[in-house]
Amino acid sequence: MKLKATYHKHTLQFLQPAGTSRGTYTTKDSWFIFLTDDERTGIGECSILRDLSIDDRPDFEEKLNKVCTEINAGTFKFDEPLFDFPAIQFGLETALLDLKYEGNKIIFPSKFTEGENGIPTNGLIWMGDKKYMREQIAQKLTLGFSCIKLKIGAIDWKSERQLIADMRKQFSSKELTIRVDANGAYTPLQATEVLHELAQLQVHSIEQPIKAGQWDQMAKLCESSPIPIALDEELIGIFSLEKKHELLKIIKPNYLILKPGLLGGFKASDEWITLSEKMNIGWWATSALESNIGLNSISQWVFTKNISLPQGLGTGMLFSNNIDSPLKLKGEKLYYNVNKNWGKIENGRHN
Repeated sequence: MKLKATYHKHTLQFLQPAGTSRGTYTTKDSWFIFLTDDERTGIGECSILRDLSIDDRPDFEEKLNKVCTEINAGTFKFDEPLFDFPAIQFGLETALLDLKYEGNKIIFPSKFTEGENGIPTNGLIWMGDKKYMREQIAQKLTLGFSCIKLKIGAIDWKSERQLIADMRKQFSSKELTIRVDANGAYTPLQATEVLHELAQLQVHSIEQPIKAGQWDQMAKLCESSPIPIALDEELIGIFSLEKKHELLKIIKPNYLILKPGLLGGFKASDEWITLSEKMNIGWWATSALESNIGLNSISQWVFTKNISLPQGLGTGMLFSNNIDSPLKLKGEKLYYNVNKNWGKIENGRHN
């Protein structure tokens, strides 16, 4: 089958600045890759998070252009993973699946894509001043979220702790699950103190309390922590099955946070799931702030895993120029509205 490949860059604009301990996002770049045969077109998203994706590099678009050139020439080897460019690998995998299923963006058919069942999500609270964070929390609670995730580590810990304490006074741990995500903000010593204070507030878990790459320090924290620890950034850039097993065996985390766009796609994420299940490690998936194209594919994939924990997939409303889609949050659940059509997506190009 002869394929034609094109791509198009789409810069997403945040409705509100998105604050993390690594900085604040106002825009985010994605590239849509189109694979076309004689009758159909499949689309995938290659999504980059600045200062986090390992393929956040000046030659990213040059590589994407080269991939398209090789596909058009019939010389591209689809069976050889693009380990240095996991975002492109994710986009290609999604586009191929879309093409396989007739190019209508239904790539993992299920009760979700039939509009019958929804996916539980957590309500994401971005960093900012106390007033802004309180407003976000109030909004999520009003909408009926039973799981809230707070980004912490940017403003002072005393203020962040007070926000959590206020929520806990209002709702018990049986009524409201509270997760926090530090994005590697703390030193190991700081993390130890924060973990114990979070335990007093009955926080469910913390993501990436210290920077990635400190396996021994992270292992010590996981061993002694009074609350569960989830690995997020720690997984980025780990591609071989042997290295994945080594990381989990050394650190022994409680949970993994899976972002297919940063990890190299669904097959790569499935490897993490298989290993984690063998080692009694839990997991949930989150978007890497993709547009609705990427979010759609991740949501469909997640639903096939028979998940029970809330997922980090409620990000479709963050952007002013997202692609209109059938994805819709109803309360805390994400649904696929079979009666709504996809918005227009600008055609791909190839230099």
